[in-house]
Amino acid sequence: MAAKDKFHNVVKIAIEKDGWTITDDPLFIRAEDVDFYIDLGAEKVLAAEKAGQKIAVEIKSFLGASEVN
Repeated sequence: MAAKDKFHNVVKIAIEKDGWTITDDPLFIRAEDVDFYIDLGAEKVLAAEKAGQKIAVEIKSFLGASEVN
């Protein structure tokens, strides 16, 4: 698992202030035998529809090289 980006906490706070609930920090995904860790997973419940929205957020400052293209 990679280190958290320089702006990780700032982005996390901004997402929470917008009404999202952080569900995973980090979010683990496996696709075709490859493991990925995405910085944040979050969900937002829409009361009018009684259905939730979900997002995965990858935070990048471009201060160093990435292993994923």
